[in-house]
Amino acid sequence: MNITSQTLVDELQHDVLTLKTDGIVGKKSVFSRKWAESMREDMMTAFWSAIQRPSGAVGRGPRRWYVEIHPEEFGGFVDLVTHPWVVGMCENALGRDYQIVEIGFDVPFQGAKYQPWHRDFPSPAETYVHRRITSLAFNLTGVDVTEDMGPFEIAPGTQYVDGREWKHEMFPTKEIWPAFQSKAVRKFPKLGDISCRSALTVHRGTEHVSPIARPVMVLGVDAPGAGHAELHDLMVTQTYFDGLPDSVKEHLVCRVVDELVPVTQKHDIEGLVMGADPE
Repeated sequence: MNITSQTLVDELQHDVLTLKTDGIVGKKSVFSRKWAESMREDMMTAFWSAIQRPSGAVGRGPRRWYVEIHPEEFGGFVDLVTHPWVVGMCENALGRDYQIVEIGFDVPFQGAKYQPWHRDFPSPAETYVHRRITSLAFNLTGVDVTEDMGPFEIAPGTQYVDGREWKHEMFPTKEIWPAFQSKAVRKFPKLGDISCRSALTVHRGTEHVSPIARPVMVLGVDAPGAGHAELHDLMVTQTYFDGLPDSVKEHLVCRVVDELVPVTQKHDIEGLVMGADPE
């Protein structure tokens, strides 16, 4: 679909409004199941490599890890960042000079516990004062999510909550968790679906009892000046960079290197390491 088509323009207008209101919006069947299954294989291959090296896989709670990868370790990277809906959401929410700063994945296994309610970064004044979204996280599931797979849980509309008094400005105190639980919505995406959310919308992973792991790809995108590129270190080889479309090169914040080296992760969310009991 051409990004200038009226149908897409109408869809984006509706979806950006939902994003700004709820802090999250989803779209069904954006990619084929075959494409999503290949994405899952890339994630699990990267996980088994990362878990064997120091700081390769960062704990986000018991039996739950986050792994950052390089674009060329994900065969569908260009498909993802050039998809008209992804491009349109970035341009409309963040501006035409948006920056691609992160690609990675979260993976809980059987035994993963409830996470505490949290957001991914402290909120900037642009958001809690001026109600402007300055970063987006696109999520793509590697499995058809069921109730026993620790589904993602989110409290719509909480992206504008100040949060400066919270621990690390990211973790609300347990006494106010019921306020988020009262809004909570669990998400059950299927292969090929995609969601787009503000990283500030309060959320958590839930208890995972299934023997099937639930990897989910994460694409992080910033408005200019948001500053999250400093927490990441995307690298591409010269050959890979030369083969990228110009429309990707102009948005990708990365180093061009002779040889890829494994990512040493900088964005370690300390408050998630121990997990939490459900309220």
